[in-house]
Amino acid sequence: MAVFSKEEGSEVASETIVGPSVRVEGNFSGEGNIVVQGEIQGNLTTKNDIRIEEGAKVDADVEANNLNVSGEINGNVKCHGKMDLTGSARVNGDVETDVISIETGAVLNGQCKCGGAGESISTEEKAEKDEEADE
Repeated sequence: MAVFSKEEGSEVASETIVGPSVRVEGNFSGEGNIVVQGEIQGNLTTKNDIRIEEGAKVDADVEANNLNVSGEINGNVKCHGKMDLTGSARVNGDVETDVISIETGAVLNGQCKCGGAGESISTEEKAEKDEEADE
């Protein structure tokens, strides 16, 4: 199985693997793909993809291009592409993503903004747009 794939059948190597016996405290950032099997506390950021494996625990705000979660996140998430929550995933925090996939059994406790990560519209702005459309 590919770690991350941009196309079906292609494999993209991980730049950083946080092993199951590793615990990182502080801000963790990079430009490449990250696989988390252990624990991270602080912030976790990359311009590429993150996979949080089953049994891994991330007590941090997370930002990535694509995110695959089988473990646990306690913090807010900003995903610029697709976020996949497998059946063993637990996310306790608010999520902003373009696309989300949630398998049966996954837990998401928080608000979810989907379709335009980081772009939100207030109730007042929505009412103004609705009024303009009615004119």
